[in-house]
Amino acid sequence: MSQKFFKLAVLFVLLGALALLTTACSISTTSSVTPSGTTADKDSSIFLSTDRGDTWRVTTAVSNANGRVQNINDVNVNLMTMDPSDSLAIYLASFDRGLFYTYNVTNGWNEVGGLPKATINDVKVDPKNKCNLYAAISNRVYRSVDCARSWTQVYFDNNTGVNVTTIGIDQYNPKNIYIGTSRGEIIKSIDSGESWRTIQRMEEGINRLIISPLDSRLIFIATAKNRIFSFTSNTNTNPANSEDVEANFIVEDWTDLNDILSEYNLGVSFKDLVVCQKDGAMFIATEKLILRSKDNGFGWENIKLIQPDKEAVINAIAVNPQNSSDLYYVTNTTFFRSSDGGTTWTTKKLPTKRAGRELLIDFDNPNVIYLGTIKLK
Repeated sequence: MSQKFFKLAVLFVLLGALALLTTACSISTTSSVTPSGTTADKDSSIFLSTDRGDTWRVTTAVSNANGRVQNINDVNVNLMTMDPSDSLAIYLASFDRGLFYTYNVTNGWNEVGGLPKATINDVKVDPKNKCNLYAAISNRVYRSVDCARSWTQVYFDNNTGVNVTTIGIDQYNPKNIYIGTSRGEIIKSIDSGESWRTIQRMEEGINRLIISPLDSRLIFIATAKNRIFSFTSNTNTNPANSEDVEANFIVEDWTDLNDILSEYNLGVSFKDLVVCQKDGAMFIATEKLILRSKDNGFGWENIKLIQPDKEAVINAIAVNPQNSSDLYYVTNTTFFRSSDGGTTWTTKKLPTKRAGRELLIDFDNPNVIYLGTIKLK
């Protein structure tokens, strides 16, 4: 072999090795986003079912104009809220990542600007004006009047260790806003959050405030210790012309609903409180139990679950807004469905390795269910 031929052979070998190295590098850096439909989708944060939970598909795409594939697979869902006037409009409150929204989940999610990228404790939409929104973050409440384009802080607690945990908006008169705090206050505004007044103080934190869908004067409170209370509040408020401002903040018919609840071993792990839009049936869930009341909390019945109480680990419940006999709950690994008020259940393994955290049912089409998840530690 001549010296010239040997040099050419060595050159070809080096060029071939360089081509292989370049190809390998290009493969490893093509994209950091997992393509849809791969195994990694099982770690996704949000799923959609159009058949009451029989099948699920990932719905984590992010809407963008540049054509790049993006998603929010790794978001940990705290809760999801549906616009009362538009079931396609959904707001996703995350842990530590701020607020997201979609006006049609098939078109993707959008990140809300103007808010801290922090844990969103609650978010609510004005039932009569979809561009008015309220979000609770830490010890503050923010309001948007332009469909989440910009936000203004409307409530601040001087104790940074206190959280605003829950928000309620009067569907009859949306100027009436209620919030609950981890310190135990129930606070009301009669002017869309411009000013506030404490209307009730409790010895334990407020976990959930629910306004009855049948009568906005009737309000239910669930505390951090699984205790349930109800009261009525004036809805015909007019801060500009009211002859008796005090009447706007009077709490009437304060009722402790816990006498019969003491018959059940609820524990202290509150999970959810839901009131059916159709008939007002109320459900409370703890980690181990689901109870139902058909008379505004004066009487309760234990819904029998498949697992014994000591093995049930309920994370969230949901009720068909059109039929309170359609019940759902989710655990770390399993989705449960009942069509007969909890007499019998069907079970499905979750479509993800993450834990089920939130269930949301479309009030226009109850076959449509959204599942939000969190990553297990």
